[in-house]
Amino acid sequence: MKSTLITGIGELTTNDPELGTLHDAAVVMTGNRISWVGSANNPPDADTMVDAEGRAALPGWVDSHTHLVFAGDRTSEFIARTAGKPYTAGGINETVRATRAASDEQLQHNLIRHLAEATAQGTTCLETKTGYGLTVHDELRAAKTAALVDEVTFLGAHVVPPGWDADDYTHHVCTDMLDAVAAHVDWCDVFCERGAFDADQTTAVLRAARERGLGLRVHGNQLGPGPGVQVAVAEQAASVDHCTHLDSADIDALANSDTVATLLPACDACTHQPLPNARALLDAGATVALATNCNPGSSYTTSMAYCVATAVLQMGMSVAEAVRAATWGGARALRRETGDGAVGVVRPGARADLHLLDAPSAAWLAYRPGVPLTYAVWREGHDLVPPPGGRQDR
Repeated sequence: MKSTLITGIGELTTNDPELGTLHDAAVVMTGNRISWVGSANNPPDADTMVDAEGRAALPGWVDSHTHLVFAGDRTSEFIARTAGKPYTAGGINETVRATRAASDEQLQHNLIRHLAEATAQGTTCLETKTGYGLTVHDELRAAKTAALVDEVTFLGAHVVPPGWDADDYTHHVCTDMLDAVAAHVDWCDVFCERGAFDADQTTAVLRAARERGLGLRVHGNQLGPGPGVQVAVAEQAASVDHCTHLDSADIDALANSDTVATLLPACDACTHQPLPNARALLDAGATVALATNCNPGSSYTTSMAYCVATAVLQMGMSVAEAVRAATWGGARALRRETGDGAVGVVRPGARADLHLLDAPSAAWLAYRPGVPLTYAVWREGHDLVPPPGGRQDR
């Protein structure tokens, strides 16, 4: 297997408790794994070499919450919000209509375009959801389209489609839909929110998904206080996402569980919601992830760097905390942070995902907000965004 040495790294964020943050560091990638991490003064030989010339490196972003299988856009809804109209998630059905009308080729092209956009900004592992089909046929079609992505989540319980009774539709999700899609997805998610699914309906879907061997996720506490966090923790979901409106009982529940609090600051900014209380979660000992929630209605961005900068500048997180949440935290939310091929971490045996910044430290992600800082990106050892200087044969 071919090996590549990245040397001259000024600051290397590893997220590994034994390695910590290294300076004047080097990394060797052999095949699709990291095979060595250490000082740039005495690295092992490799087939090719890239000189980082003092730039900072970190694990590739792990975006653990996106909705990329869709068609159309909701620009008019966005403009209405800027004029003061509140966000109520009511525009989801507009995207459902456009997605149902799109061809398989159109959905795949749109997904590939957004994946390329995310990769160009340093994202190397990504989750995406169904949820804009809301029929057995269209949810299955979305699940198959999403197979290009690292982790696929079934979100048939996104909203109740027009013409359905909520309990009847919940039963449909728990039976016909899950039977159709279970073999094509890794996770099941539910939008536990007023106007969507209540605690009992959410619990029913999660338990039906668990019976089919799927991991569990929840959208919770986005539009106001609600049962989402408590249901997620009770059902041992891997992650509860949004967490915009939390009380002390919610924070305590998360801090005393293995459920990750995945925060989506771009969504809150776009929908004029308050930003989540990241400081309270972290101080209580909860595990926090950051993700984009990229979707056409409430957060149309693939920029994890924007989420990191927002978390640092407006949510009370340190740079180290925000970077960890956008890498290791996302990996933990997907249960991919440990073992051979782990993501969100730079250590021997981890997947060879690396993000090289055109900056001397990760602090520049917040110090220079909005400035594109991605210099090079490797995913599974492949340079998907090759460094401008190229690689040199050794």
